[in-house]
Formats: sequence, structure tokens, C-alpha cells
Amino acid sequence: MPIESYNPYTGRVLRRFSPFSWAKTERILGQAHRAAATWAATTFAHRAGVLRRAATLLRERQDELAHLMALEMGKPITDGRAEAVKCATCCEYYADHAEEFLSDELIKTDAGRSFLSYQPLGVVLAVMPWNFPFWQVVRFAAPALMAGNVGLLKHASNVPQCALALEKIFHDAGLPPACFRTLLIETNQVEKLIADDRLRAVTLTGSEGAGAAVAAAAGRHIKKTVLELGGSDPFIVLADADVALAAKTAAQSRMINSGQSCIAAKRFIVEKPVLKEFIGHLKTHLLALRPGDPLDPATQYGPLARPDLADELTEQVNDSVAQGAKVELFGGQAKPGTALFRPMILSNIKPGQRAYAEELFGPVALVLEAKNAADAVRIANDSLFGLGAAVWTADPKKGEEMARQIESGAVFVNGLVKSMPEMPFGGVKKSGYGRELSYLGIREFVNQKSIWIGKEVAPEAKTE
Repeated sequence: MPIESYNPYTGRVLRRFSPFSWAKTERILGQAHRAAATWAATTFAHRAGVLRRAATLLRERQDELAHLMALEMGKPITDGRAEAVKCATCCEYYADHAEEFLSDELIKTDAGRSFLSYQPLGVVLAVMPWNFPFWQVVRFAAPALMAGNVGLLKHASNVPQCALALEKIFHDAGLPPACFRTLLIETNQVEKLIADDRLRAVTLTGSEGAGAAVAAAAGRHIKKTVLELGGSDPFIVLADADVALAAKTAAQSRMINSGQSCIAAKRFIVEKPVLKEFIGHLKTHLLALRPGDPLDPATQYGPLARPDLADELTEQVNDSVAQGAKVELFGGQAKPGTALFRPMILSNIKPGQRAYAEELFGPVALVLEAKNAADAVRIANDSLFGLGAAVWTADPKKGEEMARQIESGAVFVNGLVKSMPEMPFGGVKKSGYGRELSYLGIREFVNQKSIWIGKEVAPEAKTE
């Protein structure tokens, strides 16, 4: 089966690529394994120079990269430019801080000197999704490369041109070609790669099913993994909150990347006294957003990345309505097999409905009623996921107290949940394990080596 670059807005196939054979894939793995020792021996200053040049190229090529994202997965071109610039910022962040993050850490013991040393593992495989085709990769690649590792990228099959464009940026920045390669391979080759002893670790961002499969394969072969999986992020609005501002931010959060974001707010848990007011504001903001051609700078949201994703989302919505959910804002697909999905609001979300338990990866806002703050936390935690969360309240102290009780990798009080180089990113429960970004992210794929050096002993006196 060819790997296809498909435009979800026009429905046309842009390019087809023949998947790499196993022989070619194995040859690239061998080259990466040999390059790993050389790259690990370079200085932090040398690696930082490469990453800073990559950042410059990301900024210089932002229009080209945004164009590719618009064509391959429907991202509005303005959002694509912002994504390219964010990637540049991440490269610069690790160029500036990697040496500090990985410097020897002295530990007081009975030794003359003892410390923790951080050393690269070698070849790291990244299995990445289509929704942020550059950002998802760079937030793995920048810390991994700065730590002295080399990377192999198995990107989502619908964004091959984005994958190759990023490979070219790293190579043009001066990274030895074998240190970062895009593998145009089918999913069935991933397990063969994981089984090979030359591969040392795997990071995956994607679905729960894909994460479970990769973790199982890595477990069989005793390989380190980091998994960033789905999310059904709660967005709590207490009665004392600025409801108008909360609703405006709620609409923005739900519509990140046309609703296709792991950390987009999905479950809006609102105290009863302000429930109707919140829904009214949310409806107004969602209706004001302009859909259209992702290449048009005026477009605020584009199609979903593939028609089958819109079909699946429609099925989740229809099943939930049949199970008792109420439609507050009608939208969705115009007809099956099309990728455009207009925003929807569902209320009366209850246990037993698909909308209550599953992640809805698209522009559907789920509104749940809470009796009070404690009930809101209970509802927030009644989920298999735990990636991000938000709390809106006039009392920041109350917000912090609730944040500590919510089961998730991040909680933002009176703010939009987002990822940034400075803060660790990752989840708990079915949202995965391990962390990306910050100093924690760069320490995921290194050997945290304890070194103990005995005290100097004076030589015994010689006797005549």
C-alpha cells in the first residue's frame, strides 16, 4: 500500500510514496546506530549550534511549512506558521539549557566524591501523530538530539511531506544525516524495529491502542518508552468565575487545531447557577468562528484531517444523543464521507453515554452540570484519562486547592491549557506516562548513571 499525502479540504491525493522495504529500513537503522557514538562524543556547544541553525530555518521556512500542514491535514495556515515558530522556540530552549539540565549532580555519600551523570542512550524511535506534525516531533527531537541521542521518525502516514521537510531542516542545519531520519514505513515494521538491539528507546504520541501496542512490544524487548496518549480534559467553571471570559477561553480551547488536540478542553463541568449563562456564551463564540479553506488566512478552523475521523465523531455524537445527551448547538458533518465538521455542544452528559467515557477528537463541546466544587472535581476525575485540566474561579487559592486534587498531568487555573518548553508535559492513567519538555523531558532518554569514587588513601610508610 502506498503512503498517501491527502488534502482533506479538496479530497484530492497530492502525492504517493512507496513505503521503505525492511532492507532499507534496517540499513538506515544501522547507519543511525553507527552515527550515535560519534554524535554522543560531540560537545553541547556543537549540538547547540546545530539546533540554533534549525531554529533559524524553521522561522525562515514557516510559510512553506504552514502550506504543507494546510494541504496535508487541514491546519489553517495562520496556525501552521505559529506552530513552526513554536518549534523554533523549543530548539532554542534546549540549545540554551541542555548542558545545565544534564550537568553532573553531586550526591553526598560515604565516598570521596559521588554524583549522578547523564549519558545518551543511542537510537530513539519516535512514532508521531498528524495533528501537530512539526511540534509533536520537535518536542521529542530537540531534547533527544541535545542529549546526544539520534532519532528515527515514523510519522503518521497522512503527513509524509511534513516528515520529510523536517528531516531536511535538521540536515540543512548541519546535523549529520544519519542522526535524524524519516522512515516512510508501514505500521507493521515498528515492532521489528523495536525488537532490534540497536534501537534503545521509543516515544509515541497517539491513540490508546497504538500506545498499548508499542508499550507491549517495548516491554517484550526491555526498551524504555514514553507515551503521550489521548485526553478528555475537564474545564471546570465555578459559580464565582468570570463566566464570559471562561466561555470565551472555553471556545478557544475546544477549537484548538479544529478540535483535534489532546489537550483541547473537552468536558466543560459547570456549577449549576451559571450553567445556562455559560452555554449561551459558548454557543455565541463557537458560531462566530469562520470555517473555510485552510490556505485562506481568514479561516479560523478547517476540516478534520480525514473524512473517516469525521464519520467516527458523528457516530459518537449520534450514539450519545440516543443515550440521552441533548444537542445545544447543532453542527457536525453535512454528509457522511466529508471532512468538515462544524462545532457542536452537547449537554445532559451522563455515565453510560459514549460522550461521558470516550475522547471526542473534534469540535464537540460536552457540558456537564456540577453541584459544587467538590462535585466538579469528582466528575473531572471520573475518567480513564488524565492529561490536562482547567479550573476557573475568582479565588486563586481555591483554584490551587482543586488543582492539587485533579488527576492529570497539568492543571491551569484561570488560563488556557497549553504546552511550552519550560513546563513538563504528559499524563496519568490512560493518557500515558513519562514526560516531554522541561528538564524532565531531556532526562527521559539518558542513562542516569551513579558514579561513586572512593576516598584517597595515604600510601603506607615504607620500612628499611
